[in-house]
Amino acid sequence: CFCFSRPTPVIRWIKEGGELPANRTFFENFKKTLKIIDVSEADSGNYKCIARNTLGSAHHVISVTVKAAPYWITAPRNLVLSPGEDGTLICRANGNPKPDISWLANGVPI
Repeated sequence: CFCFSRPTPVIRWIKEGGELPANRTFFENFKKTLKIIDVSEADSGNYKCIARNTLGSAHHVISVTVKAAPYWITAPRNLVLSPGEDGTLICRANGNPKPDISWLANGVPI
């Protein structure tokens, strides 16, 4: 968030509709740079930087989208069954964009 004026503006950051990530937000370059560490999908959203001095203010909105490769919520577990028994396999995955889940038996789609 680079804004030049005289007197020098004070920079402030907000996340629209929420709070800046607690304990993971740092500012650099006299608050002109907002740094978020250990980013999660919940950090997606609109961030606004506001520059203000005694003569007025200006702001800019930055849209942040967090992409994520597929990851397991519940990974499938191996089953050992006897003939005639029932078994249930559970596979829960997430990501952004949301992954497609497909099932195969011995390499052949079910």
